[in-house]
Amino acid sequence: MTAAAIPRQRVTDEKLTLKEVLAELKITRSTFYDWRAKGRAPRCLKLPNGDLRVRRSVLDAWIDAHEEEAA
Repeated sequence: MTAAAIPRQRVTDEKLTLKEVLAELKITRSTFYDWRAKGRAPRCLKLPNGDLRVRRSVLDAWIDAHEEEAA
């Protein structure tokens, strides 16, 4: 499949490392894993080596959803 055949969002949707997500949310790794165990963290991609990634669009949508809940 060529890049032209892939929807544009998939080509440009950056995959953030866990370190980048933690820095953006200003939380610790243990907090993130606690949220993940409780089903409260943003949806993650698990790579074959076990590392986690979070799509930028998923993180942005997750943040937006939680901003509305706090209002």
